[in-house]
Formats: sequence, C-alpha cells, structure tokens
Amino acid sequence: MATPKPSKTPAEIEDIILRKIFLVSLVDSMENDSRVVYLEMTAAEIMSEGKELRLSRELMERVVIDRLSGSFPTAEPPFQYLVNSYRRAYEEGKKITSMKDKNVRSEMELAVKQAKKLAVSYCRIHLGNPDMFPNHDKNKSSVSPLLPLIFAEVGGNLDDFGGRSSGAASPPGFIEEFFRDADYDSIEPVMKQLYEDLRGSVLKVSALGNFQQPLRALLLLVNYPVGAKALVSHPWWIPKSVYLNGRVMEMTSILGPFFHVSALPDHAIFKSDPDIGQQCFSEASTRRPADLLSSFTTIKTVMTGLYDGLAEVLMCLLKNTNTRENVLEYLAEVINKNSSRGHLQVDPLSCASSGMFVNLSAVMLRLCEPFLDANMSKRDKIDPKYVFYSNRLELSGLTALHASSEEVSQWFEDNSAKVDTSTSAGDGQNRVIQSQDASSSSSSANTPSLQNNKPVNISGEKTKYPFICECFFMTARVLNLGLLKAFSDFKHLVQDISRSEDTLASFKAMQEQAPSPQLQQDISRLEKEIELYTQEKFCYEAQILRDGTLLQRALSYYRLMVIWLVGLVGGFKMPLSPTCPKEFACMPEHFVEDAMELLIFASRIPRALDGVMLDDFMNFIIMFMASPEYIRNPYLRSKMVEVLNCWMPRRSGSKATETLFEGHQLSLEYLVKNLLKLYVDIEFTGSHTQFYDKFNIRHNIAELLEYLWQVPSHRNVWRRIAKEEEKGIYLNFLNFLINDSIYLLDESLNKILELKELEAEMSNTVEWESRPAQERQERTRLFHSQENIIRIDMKLANEDVSMLAFTSEQIISPFLLPEMVERVASMLNYFLLQLVGPQRKSLSLKDPEKYEFRPKLLLKQIVTIYVNLAKGDKENIFPAAITRDGRSYNEQLFDAASDVLRKIGEDARIIQAFVELGTKTRVAAVEAMDAEAALGDIPDEFLDPIQYTLMKDPVILPSSRVIVDRPVIQRHLLSDSTDPFNRSPLTSDMLIPDVELKAKIEEFIKSQELRRREGLGSQNSKDKIQTTDTTTLIE
Repeated sequence: MATPKPSKTPAEIEDIILRKIFLVSLVDSMENDSRVVYLEMTAAEIMSEGKELRLSRELMERVVIDRLSGSFPTAEPPFQYLVNSYRRAYEEGKKITSMKDKNVRSEMELAVKQAKKLAVSYCRIHLGNPDMFPNHDKNKSSVSPLLPLIFAEVGGNLDDFGGRSSGAASPPGFIEEFFRDADYDSIEPVMKQLYEDLRGSVLKVSALGNFQQPLRALLLLVNYPVGAKALVSHPWWIPKSVYLNGRVMEMTSILGPFFHVSALPDHAIFKSDPDIGQQCFSEASTRRPADLLSSFTTIKTVMTGLYDGLAEVLMCLLKNTNTRENVLEYLAEVINKNSSRGHLQVDPLSCASSGMFVNLSAVMLRLCEPFLDANMSKRDKIDPKYVFYSNRLELSGLTALHASSEEVSQWFEDNSAKVDTSTSAGDGQNRVIQSQDASSSSSSANTPSLQNNKPVNISGEKTKYPFICECFFMTARVLNLGLLKAFSDFKHLVQDISRSEDTLASFKAMQEQAPSPQLQQDISRLEKEIELYTQEKFCYEAQILRDGTLLQRALSYYRLMVIWLVGLVGGFKMPLSPTCPKEFACMPEHFVEDAMELLIFASRIPRALDGVMLDDFMNFIIMFMASPEYIRNPYLRSKMVEVLNCWMPRRSGSKATETLFEGHQLSLEYLVKNLLKLYVDIEFTGSHTQFYDKFNIRHNIAELLEYLWQVPSHRNVWRRIAKEEEKGIYLNFLNFLINDSIYLLDESLNKILELKELEAEMSNTVEWESRPAQERQERTRLFHSQENIIRIDMKLANEDVSMLAFTSEQIISPFLLPEMVERVASMLNYFLLQLVGPQRKSLSLKDPEKYEFRPKLLLKQIVTIYVNLAKGDKENIFPAAITRDGRSYNEQLFDAASDVLRKIGEDARIIQAFVELGTKTRVAAVEAMDAEAALGDIPDEFLDPIQYTLMKDPVILPSSRVIVDRPVIQRHLLSDSTDPFNRSPLTSDMLIPDVELKAKIEEFIKSQELRRREGLGSQNSKDKIQTTDTTTLIE
C-alpha cells in the first residue's frame, strides 16, 4: 500500500505561488529557468534572523526590492519583470479559484492581490525614477515602456511610432490598477512622459496616418482623475514662451498635434504624412468616379472619428470640476494666439493650420450640442456682457455691428456704474473701466470696433459665466477662424484654378500662333500648378463639403446665433425701433457675417439644407438687410441678399425655400420694400471700390426682384410701394436703375468697338506675326479681358433694362414725374440711337450671344418701355420730354426702329403704338421750337444755372443761396444729397421756394406770349391786305 502524499501547509503553498510569481528562489536549487534568480544575500539575512527560507506576504516586498536592486544580467529588465510578475499573479489567481479549502483559498487570494499591488506600485516607482534599479536592457527606448501596454489595452501597438513593442498584451487589470489608485505625486512624472510620447506619436501624422491608437490612449488616460490632472498640469498643456504664437501652440502643446491631424493642405514645412492629395487625388481626372468616392468616404469617416475622440477628451476634462477651467484657458489661448487667422492674408509660420481650426470647429460644435435643441431653450444663459467683461477672450479690435468707439465706451461706463452699485451690495467686486484705443481690423477707417475697454476687477477675481455662455462665444470665434476661414480659402482656391485654367488656355492659343520655349515652360508650370490646386480642392471637398453632419451642426449653431441676436432687439417683429439697443450694436460683426457666409456656402451644396429650419434665418435677413441703423456695413447687408438669391426656387430646386418667399408673413410684407431700399443704400458704401461693388450687389437684388414680380402677392406690394413712396424710396430706386442701365450699356458698347479693333489686328496674320511675342501676348490678354468685361456688363445691363420694361407696364407715374421724365426720355433715346442709329453696324459681332449681347431683344424692351409710358401719359408730357433731349433724339430713329421691329416680327400693336408716339414727338418738337422762338432772349436770372433752361419753379438752396429750378435740383438730389455748389448736406424739404422770382418768370412768359400773339395778328392783317390787292390785280 502506497504511502499517501503529505498535504502541503498554507505557508508552503504561499511560498510556491510567490516564487512562481516573482521568479525568485531563496534556495540554490540550480533552476533550469534562466529567469529565476537566486537571492543568496537575502536568504542569508533571513536565516540569520532565524526564519524559514520561504516566501511569504511579510517577506514579499523585501524580496522584490532585492530582486530589482541586484545585478542579474540574464534576468528580465525591471519594467518587464514587474509587468510579467503582475501577469503571473493574474494567472495564479485563476488557479486559486479551484482550491477546495475555502480558508486556504482566501489566504492565497490575499497573497496574489498583494503581489499584484506590489508589482504595480514598483512599476510606478521605476517609471518615475528609472535610475533607481539596475537595467541591463540593451534595447532601451526613449518612449515610455508603459506606452506599448496602453496601446495594447486600446488596440494596436507602438511599431508605427518608432518605439519598441513586445507584442505582449497588457495583463488584464494592470492598466486600470496602475492609474486608478495612484498617488498623484508619484504618478505625475510617469504621466508627463506618456503625454509627451503621445504628442510625438501624432506629430505630422495626416488623416490617413495612424492617429487612432494615440487618441484612444489619450482618452483612456484622461478618464482617470490623476491622468486628467497631470495633463492640464503639464508644462506643454499651454506652452510658456516669449515666442509663443498660434503655430507654436499647435506644434508644441500636448493636444495641438492631435488637432493638427487633417486632410486639409498645410505649409510645406508642416506637411503631414501620408500626403492625402497625392495619395487620393493625384491625376483625379483619370480616376474612376468610384475610386474618388471611396477616398471621400474614407476621409470623412476617419475625420468623424477624430472629431468624436477629441470631443470626448475635452468633454471628459470639462466634466471634471478640477480641470474645467484649464480647458477653457487652453481654448482661449488657442483662439487668442490665432486671431490673425481672421485677416485676409494669413502667415502660416505664426498661425495654426486650417486643419487644426476646422477640427476645433467640429469639436466645439459637438460641445454645443446640448444647448442646440429645436427650441433653443437655454439661450437665456448667453450673456451679451461676456463680449466686454470676460477676461478670457481677446475681443478688442473686432468690428462692431453698428456702435462707434465712443458709443461702446459710453456703454461700458453706464454698465460699469451698474456693476459697481450691484456688486458693492453683493459680492464686493468693484470694476472700473480702462479705455484705450484699438485699431479696427476693418479696411475702413470709419468702421466701428470693439475697443480694448476691459473692466478691471479690483478684487482680482474673474467674472464667472455659465459654461453655455463661455462655449457659445468661444465657438463663435473658433468658427470664424476655422470653418468659415476654410470656406473662404476654398472659394479662393476655386478662383485660382479658374484663373490658371484661363491663363493656360490663353498660353496654348498663343503657342499655336507663335511657339516659343518660354511659353512651353509656362504651360508646363501651369499644368503642374493646376494639378496641385485640384488635389487641394478635393481635400477640402472630402473633409468639409461632403460632411453633411458638420454643416448641419454649424447651421444649427448659427440658428441659435440669429435667434439670440434678435432677442437683443426685442424678438422677431417689424418695424424695428428707430434706436438700436447698445447690446446689439456692440456685438462683433463677424457673428452675422459668418452666419450669412455659411448659408451661402451650404446653399450651393446639394441637400445641405435638407431638414434645416430656415424661417428664423429668413426673419433675421428681412429684419436687418435694409436697416443701416442696426447693421452699419452695407456689404454685410448685401450678403443677406446673396443668401436669398441662393434660395430662389429656380436656383435651389427646393420647395422648402419656395415657401420662404411665397408663404412667409414677413417676406410678403417687407421683402420687396427692403430690397428696393438696399438697392438705393448700396450706392454709397464708403469703400474706394464702391462704384464697381454696387453692380454685383444690384445684380443679386435685380434677380430677386424679377422673381418676386412674378409672384402676384409680391407684385401687389411692389405696386403699393411705388404709389405710396412715389417721391421717396421708389423714385431713388428708379433713378439708380436708370443710371446703371446707361453706364453699363454705354460701357459695353464702347468695349465692343475696342474688341473689334483688337480682332482686326489679330486677323491680319502677316502684320500680327511680325510683332514681338511679348506684345502679342499682352494684346491677347487684353482681348480676353475685354471679352469678360463685355460679358459681365452686358448681362447686368440686360437685367436693368428688363426690369424697366416689366415694371413700366404696371407702374408708370414715377417715370413721368417732372424730376424724372426727361432723364427717362434721354436714356431711351440714347439706347435707341445705339441700336438703330448710324453706328449700329459697327456693333455687329460674330457670336453676340457669347457676350450676352442680344440687340433684337434689347430693342424690343426699349420700345416696350416707350409704349408703356406713352399709354400712361395722361397729360401728354412724355413726347415733349423726348424731344428736349438734344444729345440723342432724332425723329428718323423712330422710323428706323419701326422698320427693324417689323423685320424681327414684333407685335403689330406695339409697332403701331410706337409709330403713334413718334408722330406725337414730331408735333411736340415743332411746338417746342415755336415756344422757344416766342420767348426770345431770356434774362439770365430766369435761367437755371445747371441746365441753362428757363426755370418754372425756382427754389433757393439754403446754404449756397443759389437759385435753381426745382425739378433740376430734385433730379440731382436723387443721386447726391449735397448742394452742388458747396457740397453741404441738402434734402428736398430744405429747398426754399422763390415766390417772387417765380411770379416774374410767369409774367415774362405771359408778356412774351402776348407779344407773339400781337405779332401774329399784325402779320395776318398784312397778309390779308396783300392778298386782296393781288387778287384784284389778277382779276
């Protein structure tokens, strides 16, 4: 019978387990496992103390210290040893669960737990003090050895980042235990190294690089309180340097390189790998659409992952009350150091990349989501005083919506007094105002700006604002410097491509006519340039244009913005108060401009506006586009028209936008009136380019008005305005419409003559090819430039004439007012002269449609206006006005025009009415000549000093005291509200009737008329006598 194996005591079991875990032995047993270390000195000490050579919980730490402190070249390096000890402890722990004796199992579980805790504790000590224990590892890395384990924990390893990976997974529970209960002081150096390593791992990594593992690792770390604290306490959280700028902030802060990961192009010095443009979009024209779509989808997917990860990191830090303030400080520093990104020209060496700010835009929008509900129910948390009293953001120098610097200062003082009063009774915070000048970022010297008038809190405490308020204003700044700036960059990029393609086409045409090596070099250079531009364009499209979610979030944010701004003026109601509330007047102008730019951009992307609530935007636009008392900048108000232009149903193709025009209460009531008002206001913008700018703006207004005329409800409002405002806004509108029509058509026709001269030069092959190549290139460029000018000007002229034609059918009386009728007649006569006069043949073009030149249609419209006005001319003043035009009127033009109309098949009724008008003008011309002859020599005091015609209603100008004819000065005031003799301000109601002079003129006319009649009577008597005598003689 076999002797039963004696059962082991708990102490023996514990010894076995701990030896397996720590790979140490207190007995020289000649172990085969080279990893097992014989601790001879430790064993001797234990024996001298009279203890058994067994490992126990009491001896555990002593043994581990001796193992780590000893020199054992063949054994595992300290970090690997401790991690593997934890792993072995975990494995032993699993085995213990099968022990039947509960008491023994409980004791062994305690031993294993203590072993794991000890391994973790000494891991922290070793990583915090790497030189404390001997390390014979020949493959040491500058990267923290903990990082591969963290990557393994979140998925992946360190190979892609230049570090060494053991390939072993992190022991279950190790990372959690390492960070969970760590003492901050001991863990801080470990965390500092980890964050620096993570930052380095994503430095210059593009959207197609491996940024996901470092990002997941970062998120894992900040979820631990010690990790969050260590991150915001890191010296590189907000780098401190006298040379700190936006780019340095991006490249050296811990989070900066994570935000730099992008698909967008960057300066060559900071270019990331792999090159997305080259990898995904090189030679895009030869790629299959499916391949391009796949690239777009991939980039959008990875960027969404980046946005979500970064937002989660920030949200985790913001939820922690100990780190929230640090996050807000970081965001403010990034914004403040990159404020120059708002300039037209951005220095890439001093400003962070577009990629960083677009990423930050997407992240900030995610942080805003909780308060972007449909009802915008938390908007009352947004305090307008933040703009002035926050110590966080540097908002000085930002152009204000309306307030001048003096008004802003006064507003500060008034509110400072209120703050002083309330805080002295409350929290004791006293504020004073420091006023100092700050230059505006606007090009106009007269543009108001938010001056650097920051209140100083004497108690040293910062004003506390709710997170929603902080987040709202920071997001506004980030979007301005990020997403909206990217839209602008994209627009300029598209323009650069278009210009380069035009130039390339010109160069190729020149090369065909006169080949040269230099031209070929220029062509090759341009082709490479266009290829790079196209790659960049696709990168923008991939990250921004195709990200519908990003655009929808931005639209939702700006919906809150306009609702909040409208709340500052008392809500959506019209008409607006004559006085603009100071809170609204002092808000940064870019808040509104960015909202409009986003709407314009999104409107041009298919389906980007689907599901977006546009009514609030429509209300805002109608309220403010014709309100210079609220929004001073006319260019900003003109952007609102551009938005509406994008929303026209024929352009948007959406039923949703149609209801904004045809079923929207404010639209039906105010839209036409405000468009007419803006059409007038835009004449004087204060800019040195105002003359040319107005044509583009009025083009958008004209397109909208043409559409609205076709909507019966809007047409009725238009007619009512023309009646009620006949001598007000409508007359001004009509005057500028006529001014523009004359200028644009005249400019176009003159340019056509110049173009034909150039064509003639180029068609003379022998003479042309004898010219120097440089001269030919310059003349060819000029030719293409003239073509573009003609095309644009003619298109605008066509719009203006068309509007005159369709409105004059139903709105006639303003055209026939004394101050307007001669102006209208002169315009029509001039157009008629150009179209059917002697020089019409010189305006013939090979392809007139190419230049938007449609002379037949133009003639029909001009004649239609003539006929419309003649029909409504109850007092028969129009024919006389036509004949008074000494520059262009010629009775033969009416016959010539009638002949042309018959040839092109115009309606016979129109031709007949036009012929009848021609007959009336002949009669009026004869009558005018008779009347002029009857008046004889007119005294100078009766002549208008501007037109040198007999005055009918003389008025005195109040400042210069010059006497002029009322219709003449009123016509002048339609375009210029100053006295023409001394430039002092002048309006119609300031004119002083000269009753005495008027009576003299009327008396003069009567006397001359009487004299004429007497003269006629005398002449008739003589004729009778002579006739009688003659007859008698004949008989």
